Amino acid sequence: MALEAIVRWTNGLQFIGQSGSNHAVVMDTRADHGGTNTAPTPMELVLIALAGCTGMDVVSLLKKMRVDFSRFEIKVKGARREEHPKTFTRIDLEYIVYGKDVNEQAVKRAIELSQEKYCSVSALIKPNCPVNYTYQIVRE
Repeated sequence: MALEAIVRWTNGLQFIGQSGSNHAVVMDTRADHGGTNTAPTPMELVLIALAGCTGMDVVSLLKKMRVDFSRFEIKVKGARREEHPKTFTRIDLEYIVYGKDVNEQAVKRAIELSQEKYCSVSALIKPNCPVNYTYQIVRE
């Protein structure tokens, strides 16, 4: 299945990307790099894409496992090289699952399945950059 997108320059260093499914995202960069800081940078969007991809996997798997949770979030941090190209050298994900009686083994298994089998963005990144993760369960 092929995916398509088009990215159009607006002004300064701001661009609008439009997906083949007709959804748009704005990109920009910091003022000290020539942008106007009106939107996430492309590298921030890579982190968001990774967290979104694995998050969709984990939520879907937890629902299939009938895990009752009230909230779910992923904090993601990426360390980058100082020299160009300023690629990621390490990415850390912290999965946080909120709920009263959340099954820890199910959470662990869902994350492992996402990271080892399902997450396409993670599979794309891992050959060039380690992707590490931790998780915590917050009892509410």
